[in-house]
Amino acid sequence: MLIKFTFGTVLVHLWVQWLLLGSILVDTFLLYPNIFHNIPKSLELGMEFMAVASPHTYFPPLGAASILTGILALMLAWKTEPVRYWILFSILMIVLEGATSIVFAWSRNEILFIEGVDVHSVEFLKRTAQEFLIVHGFRVAYNIIGSILMFVGFIKYYKHNFISKEAVKGNVLYWTGNRL
Repeated sequence: MLIKFTFGTVLVHLWVQWLLLGSILVDTFLLYPNIFHNIPKSLELGMEFMAVASPHTYFPPLGAASILTGILALMLAWKTEPVRYWILFSILMIVLEGATSIVFAWSRNEILFIEGVDVHSVEFLKRTAQEFLIVHGFRVAYNIIGSILMFVGFIKYYKHNFISKEAVKGNVLYWTGNRL
């Protein structure tokens, strides 16, 4: 029973991780090109568009969910040696992504979207937008790496607990039946 529950937590964490990755890719390829194409007008238009909800209302809770589900999956799967470090390093990638966001991106968000042209010159806003996009590139990389690590961890957990060792040796995969 614990194996199935652990499998569920590992699967849920993978799912949350993929939601996070898909969301950041949508920001990268759909939202940000529109927001940063014609500063300062595009910043103002972006703020009008994001009046009800924005990445700031979405990503912090999703990032926290990723960390929490990852910690739970790691605790439950810790005894499965081939899996533990894949999950651990996946969580570390998301923590790095969150730390990068808090330390580098949030201050630039404030400059770009709260203070804007009322406080800063257009040239300064353009430089800040470039800095933000560079930092965002690191966040995307952390998410991609974290998602790959978690996917490998998920596959290893599944293989270790649900695929017969004899079948793996013989390159024939079948359900063991006794653990499901």
